[in-house]
Amino acid sequence: MNTFRQRILESINNENLQIALDNNTERRLKGRALAFESIPDWRERRQRAHAVRADVIDHLDKYLEQFIAKNEENGVIIHRAKDAAEAIQIVLDISKESPQRHRENQKEISVHLRSSLVNSVLIAKSKSMVSEEIELNHALEKEGIEVIETDLGEYIVQLRHERPSHIITPAAHLKKEQVGELFHEKLGIPYTTDIPTLTATARKVLREVFLTADIGLSGVNFGVAETGGICLVTNEGNGRMVTTLPPVHIALMGMERLVPNLDDLALMLSLLPRSATGQKLTVYTQLLHKPLPNQQRHLILLDNGRSRLRNSPLKESLYCIRCGACLNACPVFRELSGHAYIGSDLSIAPYPGPIGSVISPGLLGENYVQLAQASSLCGACKEVCPVDIDLPKLLTRVRADMSPSPSGRGARGEGGAGLSSSTRFGLQLFARVATRPWLFAVSQKFASLGTFLLSPISRWVRLPAFTGWGLSKDFPRFAGKTFRDGYKNTSVDGELLNRPVYKLSKPRFTPAHSNTLPLFDIQFSTELAALGGHVHSTHNPTLDVIQLLKSRGVDKIHLEPNTLDEILLRAASIEFTHEPDPQITVGVTNAICGLADTGSVLIVDGAGDPLKASLLPEIHIVILKSSNILPSLPAALRFVKNTSAAVFITGPSRTADIEMTLTIGVHGPKEIYVFLTT
Repeated sequence: MNTFRQRILESINNENLQIALDNNTERRLKGRALAFESIPDWRERRQRAHAVRADVIDHLDKYLEQFIAKNEENGVIIHRAKDAAEAIQIVLDISKESPQRHRENQKEISVHLRSSLVNSVLIAKSKSMVSEEIELNHALEKEGIEVIETDLGEYIVQLRHERPSHIITPAAHLKKEQVGELFHEKLGIPYTTDIPTLTATARKVLREVFLTADIGLSGVNFGVAETGGICLVTNEGNGRMVTTLPPVHIALMGMERLVPNLDDLALMLSLLPRSATGQKLTVYTQLLHKPLPNQQRHLILLDNGRSRLRNSPLKESLYCIRCGACLNACPVFRELSGHAYIGSDLSIAPYPGPIGSVISPGLLGENYVQLAQASSLCGACKEVCPVDIDLPKLLTRVRADMSPSPSGRGARGEGGAGLSSSTRFGLQLFARVATRPWLFAVSQKFASLGTFLLSPISRWVRLPAFTGWGLSKDFPRFAGKTFRDGYKNTSVDGELLNRPVYKLSKPRFTPAHSNTLPLFDIQFSTELAALGGHVHSTHNPTLDVIQLLKSRGVDKIHLEPNTLDEILLRAASIEFTHEPDPQITVGVTNAICGLADTGSVLIVDGAGDPLKASLLPEIHIVILKSSNILPSLPAALRFVKNTSAAVFITGPSRTADIEMTLTIGVHGPKEIYVFLTT
């Protein structure tokens, strides 16, 4: 516990860290509040989301059976892993069986990592908290397999040989000066603190990784039991890259991350991005059902203590959808960052903050039970949780030593987990007094004497240092009147005056339907423009696209078939191909539909590789019929049910992983143009 306290003090006294954390927290909280203004029924939605997650955890075996059966129908190879060792071995086995691509530039790709093995398997990895939980990267690198993180924040902390400090923003603890020094040292670029330049450098290096990786590895935000689909939400485009380009895709999923159907998925997606990043919808919301042509997909379902946790008093923690909102709201985390959340063996917990202080000991054992002491129990974490997890209650249960034991025999319940013996004795003494009304009343009377005795010197008296409060807190003044005395004066016959009565409305979430839809052109255009996209109404999309291409000096495009008039394109000396080409700067696709409330467009897999046409080029041009603009996501999910893969695109790719500074254009297109036709 002393080491834990020392780490806390180091974090509090780290000026650079405090500045970085303040920037992250303020912008995340403001963004979240603004995003939730667009759904005034969010309280009802989160009640419904809580019920959905509770149903899934209560009937997990049934939903898993349905989900696995659907995936096997879809041609996905399913693996069950009971623990970290099994999951790692499965990835190793897949890596050994995967054919390696020819890479002349392997040495250049690997220069920023510790190895440069010409014949090593190369894995391009998207962000996955489950992989952090099982320490996958370290295990693979020991076997000579090169794993490169492709999320900008994860890439930064990998170069620093660190763990992520935040579930959503892995490099939230760093300032731009530190990133500039890192890229100068590791990537050989001139030192700069210009965030767009740093982002562009990462884009250039990692583009070669995407194009030459043998395996793409990703996490999973949600699995849909009804369809077998897996949903990934990302902003930079790296999630799409690793699931689309390599010949093998491995999806690593905690087995609890299920929703029953697409309506429930729509509900979760209305809450997750708003809570995580303050967005109505992430830039890329992918739904993957079947492997793409010439691709093999593996899905690893990980237990690793989840079954044990499900049968413990901490079961509700499995409802978590990993939005990170509780970290941003927690006054303790906002002063410490994730690297201060360490176990008794000094290892950094894979999951920090309020939810991490429950999940980490719940999954990984008593090494992390002390984390629950780093909480004020103020309730801010519960207030912002999009699935209404009662985190203060769970934190007190961890403190009471009610986390599941590694042996699987259930909660120990001995009390005082993570506390020193003197603190545990003091709390036990307080509990004895506080649970006996007459004794508690007497103790209050004695305490009130301190008002008279200590009043003259209370400004200078400090609590002893061993309490943990004496380092910076003045000795508190005793109240002149006890709460019990004050209560008597504000009640009549034992009842409080003017006592409010609260009634909880029945949770409900009604998805939108498209029976009689009005035109949503204006709302769609407004939403997309706010995200940096461009919308043009047109009667002849081909001519207008040609005009745009000429103005940008573009003479060759990746074109989805049956999208533009190819005769007019040839007449205008615009070359086109239906095959992916990383050198092409413009991709043109159809959109199945648009979403008015988020400015999103839906692209599905098909002839001409529209998924790659909307991903690889720097500019994405979309042709969308005005009549196909729907009000919101629930109305559009029916179009993805029978697809191999689909993606909702909401603006150009973006990141805010360096000092929470928004930067447009990371791994996906930097610009998006939507031409609305009648």
